[in-house]
Amino acid sequence: MTARAEIGVNLLWLVPGQVGGSEEYTVRLLSALAEWAPPDLAITLFVNGSMAAAHPDLVAAHRTVVAPGSGRHRPARIVEESSWLAVEARRRGLAALHHAGGTVPSVSSVPPLVTLHDLQPLSHPERFSWPKRTYLRATVPHSLRRARIVITLSEFTGLDAVARCGIDPSRLRRVPCGVDPAGVGPDSATVAAVLARHGLSGRRLVLYPAITYPHKNHETLVRAFARLVDDRPDLTLVLTGGVGPGEDLLDAAVDAYGLRPRVARLGRIPADELDVLYRQASVLAFPSTYEGFGLPVLEAMGRGCPVVASNAGGLPSVVADAAVVVPPLDARAWAGALAAVLDDPDQAKALAAAGRRRAADFTWSASAAALADAYRASLVPPSVRTHAEDRR
Repeated sequence: MTARAEIGVNLLWLVPGQVGGSEEYTVRLLSALAEWAPPDLAITLFVNGSMAAAHPDLVAAHRTVVAPGSGRHRPARIVEESSWLAVEARRRGLAALHHAGGTVPSVSSVPPLVTLHDLQPLSHPERFSWPKRTYLRATVPHSLRRARIVITLSEFTGLDAVARCGIDPSRLRRVPCGVDPAGVGPDSATVAAVLARHGLSGRRLVLYPAITYPHKNHETLVRAFARLVDDRPDLTLVLTGGVGPGEDLLDAAVDAYGLRPRVARLGRIPADELDVLYRQASVLAFPSTYEGFGLPVLEAMGRGCPVVASNAGGLPSVVADAAVVVPPLDARAWAGALAAVLDDPDQAKALAAAGRRRAADFTWSASAAALADAYRASLVPPSVRTHAEDRR
């Protein structure tokens, strides 16, 4: 019997509720890898205490080691990655260590590979606090150059890594998001209960699920929504997701247009409730000014929700021709695109059908297979891999 390669996954960075869409992507991808269980790979997760408590099914699905720290204090976590994690990786004889949070620790005792979610700290440093942008601008390019394999979610991010950091394209592997099958959906009583709980019964919904980070561009959506409400008294803008640094700007925009009664701020809600909202919304609006991928867009399309998305970052390649694409900062264009979907049932129906077809191209099983291939590629020293590619 052939021995399995031992691959570690560094999840010390993953603090539940604080890392946005990368949490959903990472947890679902590793869950799919456990379900597939490639016979030639053995996976060990290194997690913080809060991660272990928040995702018990994932830690039960893989061999898991819980670090001493909670992960909630960044400086302590950075030290832990270069000390405790490095010692554990060497002691356990790992063949490679996957740093799924975008940076490779300064001390790495086994060959590293890294997931790059995006390069926003390099392209838009003004969106980050001085300590964070300084740290990431110093560590991210160095991490990408040190890694044997760089995993990206989209072609856009891979090309950005090549252009900004000089990464050899042969070291890139694309592992996109998947989307869970939509299934038949919740029954009518469940739908009614969720809508009533949030005061949305009998309303038409424009949905945007996103933490209030500045690049999520909630303000443009609020300006566009203000153009729609007078002629559509049954319309409500529904904003889900945790609180981020753009919260005050969003509140100011809502108050400036007098929209407080027409905007539902639900915060972070359970996945089953978000599933109901995807299915009940008249349209999903996604005006982000920068997106490495955009999982909520796929989730909405898979559930038959028409989508209007910005033309920024990786979003156009994700939605292809299955959504209306709009410049992110043009509030007038956003209002027009949303009005067209809201007021034209035929267009809404066509977008819903196209979205379902597009979402079917993205499965977690295919993403797990791509991740396993990336792990196998990381086991081959770069010089050997280059010579093999030259012979092709």
